[in-house]
Amino acid sequence: MRTEEQRDPDPAPAGTPPRSLAEALRTRDDTSLSALLRIRPDLITPVPTDLTQLATRAATRASVVRALERLDRFALQTAEALAVASDPATYDELMGLMAGDDRDPAVTAAFPHALATLREQALVWGTDDRLRLVRTARELLAPAAQHPSPTGLGPTVAEATAGMSPGRIQEIVAACGLPTTHDPVSAVASLTALFTDRKRMPALLDTAPAESLEVLSRLVWGPPYGQVTADPARHLRWLIDRALLLPTAPGTVVLPREVALGLRAGRAHRETDPVAPALEPARTHRPQMVDTTAAGQAYTALATVEELLKDWHEGGPSVMRAGGLSVRDLKRTAAALDVVEPVAAFWVELSYAAGLLASDGEADERYAATPGYDQWTELPAGERWALLASAWLAATRTAGLVGGRDAKDRTLSALGPGLDRSAAPEVRHRVLALLAGLPEGSAAVPDSVIARLHWERPPRGPRTTAGDDLRGRLARWTLSEAELLGVTGRGALSAQGRALLGLPPAPAHDTASGSGSVGASAGRGAGAGARLPVHRHHRAAAEPAAPLPRTPAEQAAAAEQAARILGPLLPEPLDHVLLQADLTAVAPGPLQRPLADTLGVLADVESKGGATVYRFTPGSVRRALDAGRSASDLHAFLAAHSRTPVPQPLSYLIDDVARRHGHLRIGAASAYVRCDDDALLNEILADKRSQGLRLRRLAPTVLAAQADPAALLEGLRSMGFAPAAESAEGDVLITRAHAHRTPPRSAPAPVPDGPPVPDATLLGAAVRAIRAGDLASTTPRKAPQADLPGTGALPRTSSAETLATMQAAVMTGEAVWIGYVNAEGAASQRVIAPIRVEGGFVTAYDHTADEVRTYPLHRVTGVAELADDQR
Repeated sequence: MRTEEQRDPDPAPAGTPPRSLAEALRTRDDTSLSALLRIRPDLITPVPTDLTQLATRAATRASVVRALERLDRFALQTAEALAVASDPATYDELMGLMAGDDRDPAVTAAFPHALATLREQALVWGTDDRLRLVRTARELLAPAAQHPSPTGLGPTVAEATAGMSPGRIQEIVAACGLPTTHDPVSAVASLTALFTDRKRMPALLDTAPAESLEVLSRLVWGPPYGQVTADPARHLRWLIDRALLLPTAPGTVVLPREVALGLRAGRAHRETDPVAPALEPARTHRPQMVDTTAAGQAYTALATVEELLKDWHEGGPSVMRAGGLSVRDLKRTAAALDVVEPVAAFWVELSYAAGLLASDGEADERYAATPGYDQWTELPAGERWALLASAWLAATRTAGLVGGRDAKDRTLSALGPGLDRSAAPEVRHRVLALLAGLPEGSAAVPDSVIARLHWERPPRGPRTTAGDDLRGRLARWTLSEAELLGVTGRGALSAQGRALLGLPPAPAHDTASGSGSVGASAGRGAGAGARLPVHRHHRAAAEPAAPLPRTPAEQAAAAEQAARILGPLLPEPLDHVLLQADLTAVAPGPLQRPLADTLGVLADVESKGGATVYRFTPGSVRRALDAGRSASDLHAFLAAHSRTPVPQPLSYLIDDVARRHGHLRIGAASAYVRCDDDALLNEILADKRSQGLRLRRLAPTVLAAQADPAALLEGLRSMGFAPAAESAEGDVLITRAHAHRTPPRSAPAPVPDGPPVPDATLLGAAVRAIRAGDLASTTPRKAPQADLPGTGALPRTSSAETLATMQAAVMTGEAVWIGYVNAEGAASQRVIAPIRVEGGFVTAYDHTADEVRTYPLHRVTGVAELADDQR
């Protein structure tokens, strides 16, 4: 059975109040319908056939719950107040519940907009003298014994006395000094009138004992239920006798709603929040300083991601059986990146979200860089950053959850399952939009950002700590991650951050002046720091609108603009280093890729930051020799790329390692060592550290080992020797790092938070289809009583009658009403204007679909003429 909101009675005469939600929707124009479908996109998934079906869908529990969750606090409070008002309620009654008897001016000013919001979202319908909350919303928000009302109000006097005997009701009426009556209904009505009378009610309470008033004060703001004994105390008996407390169950009493409202001065809520809390600026910096700092962090972000994937160059950590990184691998990664584990988890998840790393899918599954990483490294720095930032902004995977527990008390691991939170992109957009609303260069107090988000989307359920709900934690993580990524600088939104959101640029300022210091200002240890914008009268005056990304093309354009802004702020890659006498090289900025790759093999990174320090060691030089470089190649490379002379100690180090490199040769026997210097082999045999290799002499210049060649090579190197591996032909093996790559992988798709917001094209088509379907379903027809609209029956005629009526309609050019069953067996009603009938098919203009279509006549169940006034 349809509810009143869903029922579609005969169309009401023009100018009369709507009798159902469907009728209320029918009075809206196309712009209003489009706004409803944009705010509640679940209503067009799929597109309703007509406005009656749209109203039915808008009143379903799942859709109403979703709509209520997306209301701001004051609009939700207005809906809660309407749920405890009479049904239907008047505008003045609802205003009184919100603003109280004293008519709070702030509430009075904000109330019309809140009510308009509820109307716009089809949660409230009807004229101002007959306001109705959709039935499902009333059931969710109204007081009930199973769940308390958010207002803290209890049942009405009529509801609480529903099972009470007429005699007991008369006793209560007499105790209150009211005239008795033999009609329980009129007796309850007189009690209700007494409790809602702002003059008589205080007079009654003036006669109450002080202890009775104390009991009422404890119950007035909820919960309204209390416990009493079988023989209540005198002050409780006084309240019970006058229905100021009414029994609901043995030992339980409730404060009636009318009594509570009288004690509250008419307010449904203890506190109302008509205005969104303002953001509190924490500090303000020069815009140039903000952009320079953010660019430095962007440079560090690029370097960190490259370092992470270079560390996993030959194959990263193994994938756990349940998926994700183990705690040990995350710790090792954090140590390699020189960051704490939560920050390491962020960089790992960001690389994954950007499609730069994934699992290789092999039997011994490991994480590795994807082919997309190689393409990414070839892009300009600004575009590489824009790709990372765009992936972060849209990702639903939430690195801040790593290390926590899931619903089954299992630890959440980086790159593992269970990290998707569909609200994350919206919260990130909204936090950055709020920062964009502050004066340029201003950072916000994090608690004020969270307070604003809580007003825009009130948290569900009780909270023990402010900001401990998911949206609060997402906001804190957003502020921290935006700072790490360079979207913000010193807590304020940067120019590239504004562009990434698709916002217009701030007033021009000279950002080029700070470009020279970006490299020096960058550092790994920088500190931590969408929903559609709220309605204009709730929003701070300077706050710009920042909608979520609309289409992929618009997102790409925003990323391109951000890259264009960031590019000049990043330092140009250098083609030189500064060699020093202590066997170190200083790179005063980012290096060109060939130079950085070669230097990474020849030396070890000692420290990072704006300037990177490399240290040359015997092991690093040997690594370069193993990769096929000769000593002369290394001398020439250093001389060509150093702005300072090559220090003599470094030249000696290269020559010394090269002279000893390959003097020992290791091959496969199981393994052997050969050397022309038998004295050196004697030294190896005499060394106690070689006992684990189980060496024995085969010839004066050859030792055999039971270890494999790789273990033997590593063991002798750990003893201080410089052996080289050789092939079966006796040639030195050149060992270059093997770049392990996964098969082509796409970035993980974000988990959507409900249906996507439809674009203008889809909205326009949906509204036209709904209008056409509604016209077809509500057009009066000439039909038997059994086939009248609203009965759910299709018109039924014989094949001959159907053909004759169609042919007549072609000749007269009139529209007809048909029943049609498609190939899937779905039945529908349509209004068509036949154009021609031939070959068992009718070609007609379908008013329902708003296009010309061809229908097989054997699928038409019947045909009927339209009423005369609809032709």
